[in-house]
Amino acid sequence: MTSLSLSLSLSHTRTRIQAQRPNVSSLKKEKIKIKIPMFPPSLTFLLSAILLLLPSSLSTHAKHHTQNVKSMNMNMDPLELDTLFHIMESMSSDRKWRLSNPSPCNPGSSWPGIECKPGNDNLLHVSRLDFGTPPNPSCKKTATFPTQIFNLPYLQSIFFFNCFILTKTSLSIPPQTTHRPITSLQQLSLRSNHALVGPIPPQISTLKSLQILTLSQNRLHGEIPVEISSLTSLIHLDLSYNFLTGSIPNQIGNLRSLVGLDLSYNSLIGPIPAGIGQLVLLQKLDLSSNSLTGGIPDSLESLSLLVFIALNNNRLMGKFPKGLGKLQSLQYFIMDENPMFTPLPAGFGRLVKLQELRLANSGYSGVIPSSFSQLLNLTTLSLQNNRLTGEIPVGLRNLSHIYHLNLSRNLLVGVVPFDVGFLKRLGMNVDLSGNPGLCLNGSEGFEGAKMGISSICGNSNKTGFFVHPLKRSSARSGVCSLGNLVGVLGVWGLYQRLY
Repeated sequence: MTSLSLSLSLSHTRTRIQAQRPNVSSLKKEKIKIKIPMFPPSLTFLLSAILLLLPSSLSTHAKHHTQNVKSMNMNMDPLELDTLFHIMESMSSDRKWRLSNPSPCNPGSSWPGIECKPGNDNLLHVSRLDFGTPPNPSCKKTATFPTQIFNLPYLQSIFFFNCFILTKTSLSIPPQTTHRPITSLQQLSLRSNHALVGPIPPQISTLKSLQILTLSQNRLHGEIPVEISSLTSLIHLDLSYNFLTGSIPNQIGNLRSLVGLDLSYNSLIGPIPAGIGQLVLLQKLDLSSNSLTGGIPDSLESLSLLVFIALNNNRLMGKFPKGLGKLQSLQYFIMDENPMFTPLPAGFGRLVKLQELRLANSGYSGVIPSSFSQLLNLTTLSLQNNRLTGEIPVGLRNLSHIYHLNLSRNLLVGVVPFDVGFLKRLGMNVDLSGNPGLCLNGSEGFEGAKMGISSICGNSNKTGFFVHPLKRSSARSGVCSLGNLVGVLGVWGLYQRLY
């Protein structure tokens, strides 16, 4: 059978194909040859007519579909659009927002600091607003907190950084209404706003979908509202670096989804509530730099996922929980500057993942537990300025990862158990000064000045060893660097950014 070659222009047909494929712009008009069997002339003419007439109707359908998509991209709810303009005009003078782009959700020309998402109503809606960090819009010196943001019904995330600086303003949340309940907001972050004052409003409880609440480095005052405990979707709560007073509400234990809790650098008083032990998903707990009193509640032993805990710079005292060794995920235990006046618990030795242990300036007495030698992942051990007695455990020299060791200003005695290799590896990051009873073997004597040891050990006799002073003594009283701790806090900076 012979074949008849028909060269047909299929540009109209390709319009139909374009409407069905996601990457329309990449398709080009081209000629395609189609080979069909030889038919009688009448049948051939009919087939040709069908091929030529069919694409025109498909082209009309594709054209209407493209126009509908384009129309959806250009449209917003008029009330929502007007609210957005009011917010932008009150917050930023970077541009004339109404004139620069009357369709701010248009994918081709959207504003900086704004994200939009399509809704079920075939309209685009504002889902995120960011201010203060480039390339996001900067804030006017006269900017105040825009309560209109809660009138954007599809808004999921709000971020204000270094926005409210000169003009005093407060966090104000309007009452929830049946017409427009505030249900979509998942993240509310206000950081480094030095003119943001006043209390945290109890109306915060209306933001039922909140997962991230960050109100850090502002000038908020008053007590933590009990109503905050009703936000049971919260994953991260950060109220640090404010002027909050009063006690931590025990109802905070209702936030069962919480992974990070940071209340540091406030003026909180009273005990650590036992309810915190109900936060079984908690990985970070920072209550440092407050005026908390009492002991560490036994309920904290239930926090089996806890990685980081900071209780330093408070007024805590008393014993540690008996179940301290159950915190098997713990890597950082920071508890300097507390009047504990108790022996160090041997239970720390069971925390095999521990990397930093900071217990300085807290009046600990007794010996350094030998179980500390089991902390093979330890990088920092700070026990300075306590009342520790006895000898340094020999096993500490086997801690191959340690690079900060400060045992200065205690009552330790005996031979320093570290060899030359250990001392050279730590260099200036080891401090044993202020322990008059410590001495070095002769072979390590030249390292004494670096550590603050002023004597070398002599021959032992019936009364014990005696020491000879080194020719030069250069005792120092440095404090371990916090560099490694800063690196850890950077991981929780991702929550700040994400949350």
